[in-house]
Amino acid sequence: MLKKILKITGIVLVVLVAALFAVPYLFKDQIKAKIAEAINKSVDAKVSFADADLSLFKNFPNASVSIEKLLIINKAPFEGDTLVSLGELDLKMSIKELFKGKEEPLNIEGISSQNGLINIIFNKDGVGNFDIALKDEKETKSDGKSDPLSLKIQNYKIENFTFRYIDQGSKIKMVIDSLNHEGTGDFTNSKLDLTTKSTANVSLDMDKMNYLKNVKLTLDAVLGIDLEQSKYTFKENKALINQLPLEFDGFIQMAEKAQIYDLKFKTPTSSFTNFLGLIPSAYAASLDGVKTTGDFTVVGFAKGELTDTTVPKFNIAIASNNASFQYPNLPKSVQNIVIDTKIINETGILNDTYVNLDKLSFRIDQDIFSAKANVKNVTVNPIVDAALKGTINLANLSKAYPIKLDKPLAGILKADVTTNFDMASVEKSQYQNIKNAGTMSLSGFKYTDENNKSMNISTAMVEFNPSKINLKQFNATTGRSDIAINGILENFYGFMFKKQELKGNFNMSSNQLAVDDFMTSGEPAKATTAGGEAKTETKTAAKPADAMKIPAFLNCTLNAKANTVLYDNLKLTAVSGKLIIKDEKATLENFKTSIFGGTIGLSGAVSTKTKVPTFDMNLGFNQVDIAQTFTQLDMMKKIAPIAGIINGKLNSTIKLNGNLDAKELTPNLASISGDLLGQLLSTTVNAKNSTLLNSLSSKVNFIDVNKLNLNDLKMALSFEDGKVKVKPFDIKYQDIKVTVDGTHGFDQTMNYNLKLDVPAKYLGKEANAFLSKLSPADAAKLENIPISGLITGNFSNPKVAIDTKTAVNNLTSQVVSQQKEKLTQKGAAALNDLLNKNSKSKDTTKTDAENKAKTNEEVKAKASDLLNGLFKKKK
Repeated sequence: MLKKILKITGIVLVVLVAALFAVPYLFKDQIKAKIAEAINKSVDAKVSFADADLSLFKNFPNASVSIEKLLIINKAPFEGDTLVSLGELDLKMSIKELFKGKEEPLNIEGISSQNGLINIIFNKDGVGNFDIALKDEKETKSDGKSDPLSLKIQNYKIENFTFRYIDQGSKIKMVIDSLNHEGTGDFTNSKLDLTTKSTANVSLDMDKMNYLKNVKLTLDAVLGIDLEQSKYTFKENKALINQLPLEFDGFIQMAEKAQIYDLKFKTPTSSFTNFLGLIPSAYAASLDGVKTTGDFTVVGFAKGELTDTTVPKFNIAIASNNASFQYPNLPKSVQNIVIDTKIINETGILNDTYVNLDKLSFRIDQDIFSAKANVKNVTVNPIVDAALKGTINLANLSKAYPIKLDKPLAGILKADVTTNFDMASVEKSQYQNIKNAGTMSLSGFKYTDENNKSMNISTAMVEFNPSKINLKQFNATTGRSDIAINGILENFYGFMFKKQELKGNFNMSSNQLAVDDFMTSGEPAKATTAGGEAKTETKTAAKPADAMKIPAFLNCTLNAKANTVLYDNLKLTAVSGKLIIKDEKATLENFKTSIFGGTIGLSGAVSTKTKVPTFDMNLGFNQVDIAQTFTQLDMMKKIAPIAGIINGKLNSTIKLNGNLDAKELTPNLASISGDLLGQLLSTTVNAKNSTLLNSLSSKVNFIDVNKLNLNDLKMALSFEDGKVKVKPFDIKYQDIKVTVDGTHGFDQTMNYNLKLDVPAKYLGKEANAFLSKLSPADAAKLENIPISGLITGNFSNPKVAIDTKTAVNNLTSQVVSQQKEKLTQKGAAALNDLLNKNSKSKDTTKTDAENKAKTNEEVKAKASDLLNGLFKKKK
């Protein structure tokens, strides 16, 4: 009996489990139809979702419906804008809901969603993109049909949401990021208590001015909800702004055309620790063990209606009087802290909001720093009136507050500055309405970065004027470099507040400038153990380098002079030039430097405005040493690999343009086009260092390549498709002319043509013996012998071919032609004798013809022997 009971029990369990798996498939289509019907019945927007699944395990014993990748896309006037995007939406309901008929609504008891985006936009006409309810649904009465879905929520939860609010008319943008929120309450009752927990990061911009950036908010609250009155009352609650605690009292009520606010809030305690908790988490430290005196309070209210044209009236007071704090294990304290700030709106009109920072001051040791500011007319045309005055010893900052610095700072900052401006004047560059005055200075500044590169600013002085900021003095050293800069910075406020371009005109001088001192290697300092030994760290994949971009906001000119510039392995002296940065383009004008025993001039531009950066450059070389130029400049190595082969001086002009590598801003050789004109001066040739010249010498024995005269040689080159094209040029060796032309690639492959114009006398002793048999007059009539050659392969392994056959034919042709002429003359003379004297044999003509043929063969054979010997070939 027991076995039978267990067997039956097992069968029932298997059937139940099988049913739990099977039911989702049976009801999946019905659920999807209900969801689609609910959406289509409610909204006027483009709605889609990837899939809808039913699970009986996820929230057992309840059923769970999961909707994946739900998208709601606006129609006109917000065509294409995303209103809602949900990675996943889960609806929880009782299992019995699955067995309802098609006309019966499904009761939803719980909702959860992950990875969502809610994007609320008001256009300039005040129309919101969230108003997507069907007009017929809003305007007509119920037709008696029940809704396909009914909400009877007991709990809900959202995770990792982003909420964006953009008002194009008032130029307000608020982003609530990393939003996590959950609530528990019985929404089947008209009145309920809802227990909630929320965390988020908040950023707020108004008219391109940032007021909040990633401020961390936390709120745990019990809300009393009256669903019939749409009223939400704060009961027990605790809020944190970063680490600043706040408590709320009052309510928010949703009316037909407004939201009604009657809220009060305050810090629950008056300890100055509250202020330290307000510091953003990126710069904050633990508050444990901090000693504080004095108070810090935040008290405020908001009362009134939020409508399309009004905001609640509000008053926020932030105050502290004669407070101080000192962190444990730090030697310095901050004393005499006074804060008196008010943010007030007395009319309900947002533009009437004003901010008064009546006083902010503190003291570290004997250094006192104070500030005050007033901002009004905040949404239409903000007006700012501010002042700074005081002294800060930068070395004391990390001694009084746990600033996260790899290396300590040092230096004295002094300020005495006042400013008064309105944003409209800034935007329109109406400098007569901007009132700036005062100075700011920095002296003895020392900073060392994570790569142990240090920057020492001995003196920096800035003077503020209505239309510009005058950098009167900036003297600094870093590594092996020293720099001195002065100049004018214009439109600073337009750049800071309106994202306009930053204009400037500066002069820089230096005794020595090492470019490496201003570059970072990207390698962090090695970590060490307590014993001072380097730790072995797990290697991680390097982050891909970003494309280098010239900032679009810069519109600056820099006139620079330096006695010495060290760049890579180069030492440039007497350097001067002008650098213009504008429209994502850096233009170099009249750059001059002494290097390689001569001078180089440069003008050109680099642009990063397009996806692929480009450059356009003109170079001028004057009397530079050939060996150094073609050894130390990579580009010149590629153009002509002659380092160590030709010594002397070079005059040249080069025009180049092409594409740059986006990450390194180095030339893409395959993209380069342009041309070069060059002249060699006072040259000597060192053939032993050239595989090419040695190969050529092995093929031609009448030219000593070490004695080639390249003085005043002029060449013209062009660049295209990764190749260097050399236009024909002539080299004179004694009275031999050599013409060269062809191409080689930046990959060092080559294809060159040679044409040698060689007098017969250079063909050696045998040639001279052969020529001696000719009369001096006949020998003088011989033309130079053209000899062609072809050089292929590459510079490391050249292949030289000489066309001897054509040369043999040419020499033979000349000698035979002469012999023909002589025999013809002899035949004519013989015929004349025969006619006149009638004493010669009739076979004279036959004998002459035989002699002529024999002579031709002898000449051809002899010429072939001579040329084969000349080019070191055996018959």
